[in-house]
Amino acid sequence: MLPRERIENNEKLLLSEYACKVCDSKGRQIPAPLDDLRTEFQRDRDKLIHCNSFRRLKHKTQVFLIPAGDHYRTRLTHTLEVAQIARTISRALALNEDLTEAIALGHDLGHTPFGHAGERALNELCPEGFRHYEQSLRVVDVIENDGKGLDLTYEVRDGILKHTDKKADTREGYAVRLADVIAYINHDIDDSIRAGIIKDGDLPQEAVRVLGRTRSERITTLVRSIVDNGAEELHMSDEVKNAHDALHAFMFERVYTNPVCKSEEVKARELIIKLYEYYFHDVGRMPPLYASLAEKYGKSRAVCDYIAGMTDSFAIRAFNDIFVPKGWAAV
Repeated sequence: MLPRERIENNEKLLLSEYACKVCDSKGRQIPAPLDDLRTEFQRDRDKLIHCNSFRRLKHKTQVFLIPAGDHYRTRLTHTLEVAQIARTISRALALNEDLTEAIALGHDLGHTPFGHAGERALNELCPEGFRHYEQSLRVVDVIENDGKGLDLTYEVRDGILKHTDKKADTREGYAVRLADVIAYINHDIDDSIRAGIIKDGDLPQEAVRVLGRTRSERITTLVRSIVDNGAEELHMSDEVKNAHDALHAFMFERVYTNPVCKSEEVKARELIIKLYEYYFHDVGRMPPLYASLAEKYGKSRAVCDYIAGMTDSFAIRAFNDIFVPKGWAAV
């Protein structure tokens, strides 16, 4: 028996009736020969972790733009925390960990430089609108692998697309959605305290009483609540969800809209607008892949593809190279 076949048999024996077994996958858009060692969901995980867009996440903003400290989260560390939490939920509920991990690793590949500020700017500029979860799917379907896409399974693609505001077709996809909100609210609290924007004692006391005082305690309470409610319909208890919602409202008021920590976002928005106008005027200024995408999907979409794929530092460097005069150097 091949290792892949053994894993597939174990899934049938060990996973919950609510789990998505790889043998039940709807497959790929372009069928490919099976691998001897890995299941199709494992192959998707490996494709994602080795792709260019995944590596670029390490230089993309999570909340604080280009932070000076080494310990602030980036989009990459956020992704890894989501994957860890989602796998914990999946393992406890006997869901498919490989599918869960693949969705988690790919869920934020479409995020722009400068976090949600960049997303809002591109959404204003692009006639069709711009949403990072739709862009994440576009990255894996159209842009990665030199424009050939990664050809992921239906279930991974569905989970990536629906991780924000829709219910995924699989429990594993919904587990990632829940893990995403658990991860970001708690690591954003951690980073905001580190940045001096809030203090530990500022957190809503009723939420702290229900969820716990430390990041670890809060994550454990949130995950345990989901697990205790079972795999048939993933959700938190009312008390725990209300406490989580109170934390989210607090963070929205004190951090996410705080003029101190968001002061540079106006500059980030203007930077993206200038880059968009520059490349839209002449798509030949973009790399050949994106110039070819302009022919197929239109200039606006291709320019958004290119800018969305930039890291914070690359976008700033591109802006400086294009718009900031350089000192004269003798030949």
